[in-house]
Amino acid sequence: MRTTQILLRSGLTVAAAAALPLTLAAGSAAAWGSGISVSTSGSSVTVTTSACPGSSGNFGNASLLTSSQANFAQGRQAPLTGTSNTQSASWSGVSSGTYTVIVVCQNGTTAGTQSIVVSAPTISATASPSRGVMGGLGGATKDYGMATVVGGGALVATGAVAAAWFLRRRSKPHRL
Repeated sequence: MRTTQILLRSGLTVAAAAALPLTLAAGSAAAWGSGISVSTSGSSVTVTTSACPGSSGNFGNASLLTSSQANFAQGRQAPLTGTSNTQSASWSGVSSGTYTVIVVCQNGTTAGTQSIVVSAPTISATASPSRGVMGGLGGATKDYGMATVVGGGALVATGAVAAAWFLRRRSKPHRL
């Protein structure tokens, strides 16, 4: 009985440990509130709802509030766009932090409120250049012609033959 309990506990621990990296490494976080869906991707935040029917493209507004902002009017506002079935708003260039998204429909009702954590990617000083690798002293950009390519190929072939001869001689020292 004791062995069964130990195996059960260790199995649950292993399952939790296996699920933790998947939870932490999720590239896009999505949170579902009452009537709205908020998602983040990098430094962009998007809210989607179907709770704000409207006419002629006027569905209402969404607001992105920081922790120091108290009401809808203080946040970064974006108009809801879309169709009478689904509306959405988005913000780009959002810095890392915890935010609250509030959606207020055209008729003044609140479609939903949801908190979200934005973790924008950081760019380090050792990031790769956008044009690819440009190493060396400039020799990678000069065209030396066919004679240089043939000469380089001959050097590589000579090196391969010498390596094979050395390895064969090493395995049987009495042979040439």
